[in-house]
Amino acid sequence: MISLSRRYETVLVAGAGDVGTRLARRLVAEGRRVFALRRGETAGGDGIAWLRGDLTRPETLAGLPRADAVVFAPAPDARDEAAYRAVFVDGLRHLLEALPSTPERTLFVSSSAVYGEHGGDWVDEATPADPPGFNGRVLLAAERWLASRDVGGVSLRLAGLYGPGRTQLFERLREGKAAVPRGRQVFANRIHVDDAAAALAFLLDLEAPDAVYVGVDDTPLPIDELYDHLAGLLGAPLPAEGPGPAGVGNKRLSNARLRAAGFRCAWPDARDGYAALL
Repeated sequence: MISLSRRYETVLVAGAGDVGTRLARRLVAEGRRVFALRRGETAGGDGIAWLRGDLTRPETLAGLPRADAVVFAPAPDARDEAAYRAVFVDGLRHLLEALPSTPERTLFVSSSAVYGEHGGDWVDEATPADPPGFNGRVLLAAERWLASRDVGGVSLRLAGLYGPGRTQLFERLREGKAAVPRGRQVFANRIHVDDAAAALAFLLDLEAPDAVYVGVDDTPLPIDELYDHLAGLLGAPLPAEGPGPAGVGNKRLSNARLRAAGFRCAWPDARDGYAALL
């Protein structure tokens, strides 16, 4: 059943990195007023109202504008638990406390890192979260804190992102540095960055959304199948036998809930999405 939608005219994107900026540009093109918050240098001339502020330093968040909806999509500047907690848990609280009014909807960009090992089985929003690493544990804590607040919280658990500017895998394949677990049905789960931004735009306006969605394309693939396909496109040697990615667990993510709400990926199969980058 496809859900109805509504439209929020003033949106604050907090943490406007790659996905956040793509979303902001999409919303501006729809004629909305969009504020985008960054810790570092801000852009200009693109119709986005750029703001500077550090989510980990609440004193830098004074004077934030009123917004009907908020998209929280930051990235920590270090890969350790303290940095993740400072941005995703404390930073989310700092932002919502600094806003002059309560948003009607708050989208949290989470990750499939909240799930654990599932032996290649299908995983969806009803699957119990069991994060194997600190990143998933912190994100899950932030999701649960958001759900406890009356701010229209919705969490989108994104799979592995790829797209323009995210082509490190090509270089690893060309240089023979990629390895795959062959014949063991260890799955890769991907979503194109443009589809990730589109999914956020879709959820922003969805009437009566669920609290959690999985953001992934339609086609989970065994890693060896995906990497071999890309090596063939690149004219690179097939990757060697090796272990699967550490700390993520083997699972097939399902986007059935997002699809049932009416969303469709522009790139439903990562083989086509990666090929388009070439």
